[in-house]
Formats: sequence, structure tokens, C-alpha cells
Amino acid sequence: MASTTSLLIGLSGLNANARKLDVIGNNIANINTVAFKSSRMLFSSMFTQNLGLGTSPNDVLGGVNPKQIGNGVAIGAVQRNFANGSLSPTGDLRDLAIDGSGFFIVEREGQTFYTRAGTFRQDPSDNLTTATGERLLGYAVDENFNLLTGNLVPINIPVGKRTIAEATENVSLVGNLNKDGDIPTQGSIIDLLGTATAGLSELGGVFISSTSLLSSIEDPNSPGNALFAAGQTIMITGVKKGEALLPDASLDITAGTTVQDMMDFMDAAMGIQSAAGANPDGNTPGVSVDPLTGIIQIVGNTGLVSDITLGTGDIQLLDSSGAFVSSPFVADKTATADGESIRTTFIAYDSLGTDIRIDVTMVLDSTPDTGPVWQYFIESADDTNLDLAISTGTLQFDTDGQMSPDSSSISVTVDRQNTGAGTPLTFDLRFISDSGQTTSLDTRSNLIGLATDGLPPGTLETFAAGEDGVIFGRFSNGAIRTMGQVVLANFSNPAGLIDAGGNLFATGPNSGPAAVAGAGELGNGTIVSGALELSNVDLGQEFTELILTSTGYSASSRVIRTADELIQQLLVLGR
Repeated sequence: MASTTSLLIGLSGLNANARKLDVIGNNIANINTVAFKSSRMLFSSMFTQNLGLGTSPNDVLGGVNPKQIGNGVAIGAVQRNFANGSLSPTGDLRDLAIDGSGFFIVEREGQTFYTRAGTFRQDPSDNLTTATGERLLGYAVDENFNLLTGNLVPINIPVGKRTIAEATENVSLVGNLNKDGDIPTQGSIIDLLGTATAGLSELGGVFISSTSLLSSIEDPNSPGNALFAAGQTIMITGVKKGEALLPDASLDITAGTTVQDMMDFMDAAMGIQSAAGANPDGNTPGVSVDPLTGIIQIVGNTGLVSDITLGTGDIQLLDSSGAFVSSPFVADKTATADGESIRTTFIAYDSLGTDIRIDVTMVLDSTPDTGPVWQYFIESADDTNLDLAISTGTLQFDTDGQMSPDSSSISVTVDRQNTGAGTPLTFDLRFISDSGQTTSLDTRSNLIGLATDGLPPGTLETFAAGEDGVIFGRFSNGAIRTMGQVVLANFSNPAGLIDAGGNLFATGPNSGPAAVAGAGELGNGTIVSGALELSNVDLGQEFTELILTSTGYSASSRVIRTADELIQQLLVLGR
């Protein structure tokens, strides 16, 4: 007798194979979907009819096996294959791929999802987002570019908007200072007179002193009239120190301006460093006036490169409108600075990244039996007070020409008041570095700035992630800084994740909680920047499964057809 059960069995085969065809079709359709994970369907037999459960063997008979007839096929499971797809380079450093296990963590409207598709781009707020707008989560950085681990936040990379500048903290100068050079005997001496033969006098006839008011000095070319008046300006311009042109400087004259005020101004404008002590000829560097002659004398520091060149026309008197009035002094140079010396210049940066030009002059001081001694003079026209001079001191070398450890580093402080930058700028000037040191040997003097840290202003230009997920940004000033870190989530059972569409997964009851860690940690894979993971669909396998599924579907339909024929024959008997 024909059985209708076989119809239902055949129908279960049709349904199961049709659903498997859906799975295969979905795999094939996503062959080019980034980081797509293929699935496979597993069948299981349905409950059976028990015609007998069998018997156990006894002394005279053997055992009988169960008599069971199956009732068809059901979908046992749909398993997702989380094996890695191939990595394809894209050349775009914003694209990220995971080489190994793990998932990127993204969020949408407060809900967390997980994905393997690393097609990240920046939104108008500079957050890295997926192609469908979910924001990539990871670790941010503080204002000093230190990672803030612990809290997951949207990763923000403000290309073209983030700027940095860093103050200089360390500078290295290396080279050689010729120990057999000429030891200096004197510094520059320049006398400032009222005429070619006489000094300056007050209107009362006595020679000027340091306390004399400028407004009381008699004009030697117009007896009875004052040489200076309140509202005028003394301008120093065109003065040279060695081959270096000193910056212009000006002093506004008031009713209370004294000769001492003017001399202090001249001393600062020329960067004369009196702290160096008396020169070998007994003269002390600085600007002074002889009250017995009314002659103002300028004494410079030693060293050929410190020689001051100042002509009569280099000190000018201007009226309140800035127009030239006269050259109030006659300059007479009576001595020229000498001695082995060298000057070098380097650039430092304040906290806003402004260039600060620093001049370093080295002058041979003496050559005692303990080793050569050199005097250093540090100056800067970018120091915001008038005085060019910053500091001076000595460097001690041993008899082998090597620098004493106590002399290998000095602290330099530059005033940056009223510039908006941090003030003062303080950095270490070292005469030794990892690749060399300053020596004092019998060879030509040379000194170069080997290394300077600090940075001028720079704008973030591009970024890329390393294998550990740390994102480094490159700025236009050459700086490389940490901009954040991409972290990964891993699951004890990734197959338990729920497909949320759009290359996204959500945690499921059987996936376990997400274990969040950096790339390469806790079993996570590494991150490859400039590449994408391809689909892991195996077309050969899918086509094979397609043939088997088609055969299974056809065979199940044949069962239904045969059962129908038997039923029809049974019905014929009843006519």
C-alpha cells in the first residue's frame, strides 16, 4: 500500500535543499564583499518511526536491532566560516585589515557592533567610520599625544586641522676648537667723542659723567645748544661683530634719560658680556665714560669674530617723526679684538614653534698644563629684552683635548615675554652627542649644530596604523606623533555571533562576551594598514555544493513523484 509519509519525506528534502541553495547563493553573491565570511548548511535526520526497539540476546537467540524508519531531513545548523580571507593591498593607508583573529569595534547610535571590514574613512567631524557610517572605536590620546587606554571612544584623526609646535629642549654642537690658535690679548676699543679731538661736555662746561642728563649735553657743533632733546631717538644701525651684522636698536630719549641709560643701551645692543671678566689687556668689557675727558669708551669681548666695527654714521639721532637729525658722536677705533675664535648659529624653537636664532662664539682663553680653556659667548637677537647677550662661561678640556664632563652641557635661557609663547625658553646646550663630541686639538676650528629638537608649527598631513593598531600621524614639519590606537575584540566562539547585516556582527547568546585588547595581544591578530581582507568564499567548493544540492533537490522531487504514482495506482483499484 502506498504511503503518504513518503510525500512528506520528499517535501522535507525539497525544503532543506532549497534552504541550502539559499546559503550557497548568498556565498556566491558575496564573493567580492570585503571580509565576507561564508556559511555552510548542515542537515540532520528528523525523528523516526519506531517499529521496534530491538531485543537483547539470550541463551538461545541473538539480539535484534531496532526497526526505525526515518521521516525526512531537517536543517541541523548553519555554520559560519571565520577563516581569514586573503589580504589585498589598496595603497590607501586608511584601509585596515586584520591578519589573524579579532574584530574591529564600531558603534552606531550607542549600539556596539563588530566587523572585519576595514574600509574606514573620515566623516566631517574627522571620526573614522565604516562605509555605512558606524564609528570606529579605540583609544584616544591626550594633548601630549599619550595614549589614554581603558575607555573606548571614537577615533578622531583631524587631518589638515591639528597643528603642533614644540619648544626646544636639547641642542648638540660638535666639532673641534684649535688649541694652537692665537691666545687673545685684547678686545675692540672704540671711543665716542663730540669732535675729532675732544669729548662731550655739559651746557655748564664740565665734562659729562654717567649721571649727566642727555638733555644737558652741549652740541659741540652749536655751542650753547643741547645735543639731545626729549622726544628724539638714538638709533644704532649697521654695526658689525666680526662678519655678523647686529640688529638695529633704538633708545627713546626722555627728560630723565641719563648718560648711564645710554651706555647701558649701547652695551645691550652690541651684546657685550662684562661677566666674562677683564680682557688680557686689563680693560673690562662694557661701555663707560671718563668724567675727566667726557669720552665714552666701548670695550668689546676678545676673539677675532667678536671684533666690533662701528663707524661715526652707525649711531644716529632721529627726531620724533623718525627723520635723521645728526650723527651725534665721532667714533674712533683704537684697538681691534684678536685671538683664536669661531662663531656658529643654530635655530631653536619656542613653545609656539617660532624660530629663535642663537649665536654661539667660542674664544680660546688659555692653554694651562691641565688642558685648553675656551670662553663661550651666547647671544640672541630674538631674546625679547634689548640685551643680545645671554650668557658666558668657560669650557675645560683635558690634555688629550677631550672635554671635561662638567663642561659638556650648559643651560641656555632666552626671554620670550609678550610673544604668547612660554617664557623663558630654557634648553640644554650640549657639546657632546651620540655621534661625536667637541674636542680641542691641533686642527682648524669648526663647530656645527649636529642636533636640535623642538619643532616649528606643523599641520597633520597623513596617518597610518602599525601592526599593534597604534595610529601615527605625520605632520608637515616632519613630526611623527601617536594619534590613537585601534583595538580588537575577540570571542571564545565567533560562530555564535549574530549577523546584523552590512558586514556587521552583534554578540549572541552563544558567542560569549567580547575580550578587548590591542592587536597582537590575547590571541588577536595584527593590523595591516593600506590593505583589505577579501571574502573567504571558495568558488570551487560552492559550485561543488551547488551540484550536490541540485541533485538532492531533484532526487527529493523524484520521491514525491513516485509516491504520487503509487497512490494513483491504488486509486485505480477502487474504481
